[in-house]
Amino acid sequence: MEIIPAIDLIGGQCVRLTEGDFAQQTTYDADPLAVAQRFEAAGVKRLHLVDLDGARARQPVNLPVLERIARHTSLVIDFGGGLQSEEAVRSAFAAGAAQITAGSIAVREPATVQQWLQEFGAERILLGADFRDNHISINAWAEQSERTVAEFIQDYLNAGATTFVCTDVSKDGKLQGPSVATYRELRQQLPAARLVASGGVTTLADVEVLAEVGMHGAIIGKAIYEGTITLQQLQKFL
Repeated sequence: MEIIPAIDLIGGQCVRLTEGDFAQQTTYDADPLAVAQRFEAAGVKRLHLVDLDGARARQPVNLPVLERIARHTSLVIDFGGGLQSEEAVRSAFAAGAAQITAGSIAVREPATVQQWLQEFGAERILLGADFRDNHISINAWAEQSERTVAEFIQDYLNAGATTFVCTDVSKDGKLQGPSVATYRELRQQLPAARLVASGGVTTLADVEVLAEVGMHGAIIGKAIYEGTITLQQLQKFL
């Protein structure tokens, strides 16, 4: 299972929100590059980089940060936040992203994202399956759609997608553990999907359970910044 630390960006700084709420923001580091370099020094290979300013603006805002991290590390970066057009996706790739995550637009404009899958390849377009109460959340998690997570994933598997970042919005940033039961169910229902767990990962035991469930990856954010999981503890997964 891949360990994928997260860096969320507001104003070019490394922050974390709780349940995606901009009013519940904690700033951890003014220099995201230094954070990324610490991850790399610990043996991490992947990075989940989220442009929260971009998510609100509906266009990328922190591409210069992406560019700095891509230039000064060898991390494989997946970038999300505000990617609403092919031009924006191309800008992210040009700035150094190896992959992008399509979130709300994948619900609102499936034809657009299906075109991206055709244009760039499934290995470069990840699908953001953000959910609350088993239903997909959209528009910076402010709204609920009627589609279930399983329906969303199945539809995109049919369209050629392979990898899905499954974030339980209700757990994100709370350090209360991940949605293991939901992930186990999705693994059983959709064995062809590569599922990345996100939201609530708090302890090394959480990481071990997700590996046992058969998740392809685990995104870890606040737990690393708050020290409830250390990079040293994660060495056996790296």
